[in-house]
Amino acid sequence: MTARMLACTRGIAALGLLALSIDVACAGAMPPADLGSLSLEDLGKLVVSSVAKSPEPLGKAPAAVYVISHDDIMRSGARNMPDILRLAPNLQVFQTSPGSYVITSRGFSGNNEAQNFANKLLVLIDGRSVYSPIFSGMYWDDQFVMPENIERIEVVSGPGGTLWGANAVNGVINIITRNTADTQGGMFHVRAGTLESSVAMQYGGALGSNAHYRLYAGESRRRSFDNSAGQDAHDGWRKPQIGFRVDWDASADDAFMVQGDLHDGRQHHPDGVDSRNTEGDVVARWQHAISRTSSFQLQTYFDHVRRLSEGDGSGFSLDTWDIEAQHNLAVGKHHQIVWGIGDRVYRYDIMPRIAVTDSLLWDPSRDTQNLANAFIQDQISFNPRTQLTLGLKAEHDPYSGVSTMPNARLSWHPTRNVLLWAAASRAVRTPTPFDEDVIEKLGDVTFVVGNPAFKREKLTAYEAGWRAQVATRATVSVSLYYNVYDDLRTIEFSPTGLPLTWGNGMEGHTYGLEAWGSYAVRDWWQLGAGFTTQRKRLGFKPGASGVLGAAQAGDDPDRQGFVRSMMNLSDRWTLYADLRGVGALPDPRVPGYVELDARLGWMVNDDLELSLSGFNLLRSWHQEYVFPDSDRIARSVSLDARVKF
Repeated sequence: MTARMLACTRGIAALGLLALSIDVACAGAMPPADLGSLSLEDLGKLVVSSVAKSPEPLGKAPAAVYVISHDDIMRSGARNMPDILRLAPNLQVFQTSPGSYVITSRGFSGNNEAQNFANKLLVLIDGRSVYSPIFSGMYWDDQFVMPENIERIEVVSGPGGTLWGANAVNGVINIITRNTADTQGGMFHVRAGTLESSVAMQYGGALGSNAHYRLYAGESRRRSFDNSAGQDAHDGWRKPQIGFRVDWDASADDAFMVQGDLHDGRQHHPDGVDSRNTEGDVVARWQHAISRTSSFQLQTYFDHVRRLSEGDGSGFSLDTWDIEAQHNLAVGKHHQIVWGIGDRVYRYDIMPRIAVTDSLLWDPSRDTQNLANAFIQDQISFNPRTQLTLGLKAEHDPYSGVSTMPNARLSWHPTRNVLLWAAASRAVRTPTPFDEDVIEKLGDVTFVVGNPAFKREKLTAYEAGWRAQVATRATVSVSLYYNVYDDLRTIEFSPTGLPLTWGNGMEGHTYGLEAWGSYAVRDWWQLGAGFTTQRKRLGFKPGASGVLGAAQAGDDPDRQGFVRSMMNLSDRWTLYADLRGVGALPDPRVPGYVELDARLGWMVNDDLELSLSGFNLLRSWHQEYVFPDSDRIARSVSLDARVKF
């Protein structure tokens, strides 16, 4: 190790990896290519698509949007999607087992005792919606994208129903993968760790002069964790996955993309019976430039999900077909319009189909449903500094009919380096089969039944934000919100007491602050920080049972934050450290915690990178979610090797 490297590492050790004092001799290192080192003017050159459903500069986007860049992901050492999403300050991420997570934005993480779920966050992978329409929640163990293939992840906190539809209530996560022209050649990655091991291989090539492709295959394994009592939970899992993508620039005006993935995982359970989780998807997209100011996009996908217990055969299968057409056009000098129509058909089959004791059933257990939508949004530019956005989506679901979701956003640049914005929006979570068709039995007693009259859960949101370059090397984003909820799901008694049923007996409001920023201390050293805080004021409507209290809506911390350091110690060595803190969960109570993740990377040469990563380094274990239904999250370390060929 060189004298320069020793000087750097001594500074790191002395200040615990975060508050670093590094010798000026390190200043000759290669500068990082991270978002946080960019000015607001530079950010204006970066493009996001989740706020307006069309490309626009990040520096002008009137929303609380945080971008996790490709470089952020690779530096962090995170290999699975939930751990990557921990990088976003405007998300709450709770791990409950090796393969299970609860992820929310602006609260409402659910409550296991009340059979309530984190069901107000929409997740997209290259435009493919991956939440389950059976209960509006997520199976995070089904979602994997190779970190090497992620271009960026756009995390928008706040409602996005006007453009993205039902379920985009408290936020939207849009995972965008890289064009195959940017992933040419071969790559082999292997990880060996105390809790997780994985292997992956990928190759990208050309198909003529205008088309490129990539193929990948990999497998991940996670050892079982300890349960809340400190005993082996016997809940390890493994998941092999393969996939492909092809991009073809057929002409100067036409581009085509098709991609697909397939995985077939196994997860162990404490009772000794494994579950099998299978998912396959195919996405196709055509983009056509009509003129310099007008474009058209047509996208369709098919998704098959099957989750079954290998013991009793219980579980479900779900097939989804989706198609959407979108037209972007400029009208005169002041209007940028995006409009579109779409239709989604999904068919599910839930097992077992006959009543047995201690079962969760559906009536009907098989069904085909349709979700159709149309939307329009107009970005009106009054002058180069002021813009008003007006939008409306109408969506028809099989249970509650037509929902309308309007949106209004105003943005203003008082100076070149300052953006002020405000928004008012409406979003809904529409009913699902779990809300209306479920039958839960305890022994021979029917304990819970769905409610055919279940209503939409509604949100009216008010937001305001400030984004600025506060110094030559520092940028800050601050957002405030006030959310008003109505018709939230509750548990109600039937006239005879049992069975219980779902109702819409809760209402209330939440308010909070989200702030993050970054500071480029030197060209080779970048610091970042983020903080969120929230307060909930929920109560019951007259006549509601109040069973299980307002805590059934979610067990959420009132604050969380992080401090992050990313350094290029030389042109071959990089150091990443992330100190995060999460407040206590109130009901059921789970203690708050502070943890540290770190990664040291070494580019041995242009084709070989080695790295040592540590996760949750400050203690032997901590708990992140509700006792006793979640595991202890233990300290872990891993060694990674990535080879290009």
